[in-house]
Amino acid sequence: MDNKNTTTVAQSRRKLAIGLLAAIAAAVGGIAWSSPEVLGLGWNSQHTEDAYVEGNLVQVTPQVAGTVTRIAADNTDFVRPGETLVQLNEVDARLALDRAEAALAKSARQVRAQFAGVDQLRATVLQREADLGKAASDLERRRKLADTGAVSGEDIRHAEDAVAAARAALTAARQQVGSANALVDGTTVENHPDVAAAIAQLRDASLQLARTTLAAPVGGIVARRNVQIGQRVGQGSPLMAIVPLDQMWVTANLKETQLKDVRIGQPVAVTADVYGGDVVFHGRVVGQEAGTGSAFAAVPAQNATGNWIKVVQRVPVRIALDPKELAQHPLRLGLSMKVAIDTSKREGPTLMQAGAVRQQYHTVVFETEAHGADEAIRRALGQPGAVAAR
Repeated sequence: MDNKNTTTVAQSRRKLAIGLLAAIAAAVGGIAWSSPEVLGLGWNSQHTEDAYVEGNLVQVTPQVAGTVTRIAADNTDFVRPGETLVQLNEVDARLALDRAEAALAKSARQVRAQFAGVDQLRATVLQREADLGKAASDLERRRKLADTGAVSGEDIRHAEDAVAAARAALTAARQQVGSANALVDGTTVENHPDVAAAIAQLRDASLQLARTTLAAPVGGIVARRNVQIGQRVGQGSPLMAIVPLDQMWVTANLKETQLKDVRIGQPVAVTADVYGGDVVFHGRVVGQEAGTGSAFAAVPAQNATGNWIKVVQRVPVRIALDPKELAQHPLRLGLSMKVAIDTSKREGPTLMQAGAVRQQYHTVVFETEAHGADEAIRRALGQPGAVAAR
């Protein structure tokens, strides 16, 4: 019995020793893997393995409601800016555009008729002026003959009435000219208010038609496609997303005790688990989030409930990557990263201070949406060489 107990104790000690050696080896390997020296930095640095790739998730949403007739891209596909992703049924939009084009043509013809009416009324004024002159001459001759008895007093009164009637007709014609001219004064057919309103309606109809084709606002990988053929989609409903591969950064969740020496602009060495330690990304610190990770959690910690336990918080620090390195070794959202920040130089502002450059994003895909209306406007106005002023 003593020999058996001695053997059992010896075996237990050997297993314990082997376990301890394995744990020490794993710890040393982990430290060596995440060591700043491995990433090309000295020991005067801050490093963490709690870091992940983040980026923009650009939603593709329709600006008009419609029924999906074609889907031109699926998850994992790479698309370029401006490529068609989804096509909506455009029949209703084309009919609306035809009605708007007809309304513009009708409005333009009505305005041309108004201009012609002003010219006609001005000619009427000249005619009424001639009638008044003739009536006045007749009255003057009759008054000269009144003393000779060749003209009766009744004829003179008739001549006076004719002058009064001609003068009234001239006044009415001039007022008609003023009224008609008020509708077109200072305008042309193209910039007349009625025509301008019809042009705006046509441009709106053209936009509605153009927006039945959903183009990629940015280039990248398609993700989260949740639209199907024949589906009726509403304005603003998310159909799919695009992840731009050139708009990615690393979020390193540093402990709050590590932030003292970290400065904006400090160089950073980063490795990705997907590439291993042979590929080192070089970046720089650009800022930190406005709060700790727990503060922005779906269920934030309630420290006033009475069961509070102090825990060292982690703060998300944003690290911009070198675009050339990112293009050479593309990353994906959520990949695990190892980060080492060189804190030897501390001239820049601290993370608590403002001073980071704002990142801006833009797309030019939607700038040409209204160009399709120009040809329709030229047809409606009957001016092949000109486009109405916007």
